[in-house]
Amino acid sequence: METADLAAVQTVAAVVHRDFPEDRAVFAERLQLYPDGAHILENGGMVGGYAIAHPWTLGGAPALNSRIGTLPQYSDSFYIHDVALLPSARGSGAARAIVTLLSDRARASGFATLSLIAVGGSAPFWARCGFHDASDLLPAENRASYGQAARYMVQDLRDD
Repeated sequence: METADLAAVQTVAAVVHRDFPEDRAVFAERLQLYPDGAHILENGGMVGGYAIAHPWTLGGAPALNSRIGTLPQYSDSFYIHDVALLPSARGSGAARAIVTLLSDRARASGFATLSLIAVGGSAPFWARCGFHDASDLLPAENRASYGQAARYMVQDLRDD
C-alpha cells in the first residue's frame, strides 16, 4: 500500500465495513507507522481489498476509528487492524493468502501471536484460519467501539 492508494482503501472500507466506519486519517497513520503491514489487493487493475496490521500488545486493541500516535515500545503481538475484500474479490483465496502473508511476516519478526477483533460475523472465518476466541483477555469496554458481537481473537505462532 502507498499513500496514493488511500482513497481506494477508504472506498473499499465504506463498502465492506458500512457499520464500522473509519476516517482516512486512521488508515494513513497506520501506513505511516508500519508500512510493512499495509497491503492492497489489486483486482483487474483496481483495488479490490486491503489489509493493515502492526505491532501491538497481546490483550490490547486500539479503539475503532482512533489514531494511535505511536506503536507501543514493547509489542508481543502482531495486530491485524483490518482485512477487507470487495465482494468481487471474495472466494478467490485472497483472504486466506493475506492471512498467511501476515502470519509469515509476524513469525519472521519474532511475534508470538497474531491478534485481531472480529466484527460483522467474521469470527468463523478467523477460526478457520487458526484463531481462537480470547475475548477474556480484552475487557468488554475495550471492544465496545466494535459492537456488542465483536470478539477478540488470537492465533498462537509459537511452534509446539
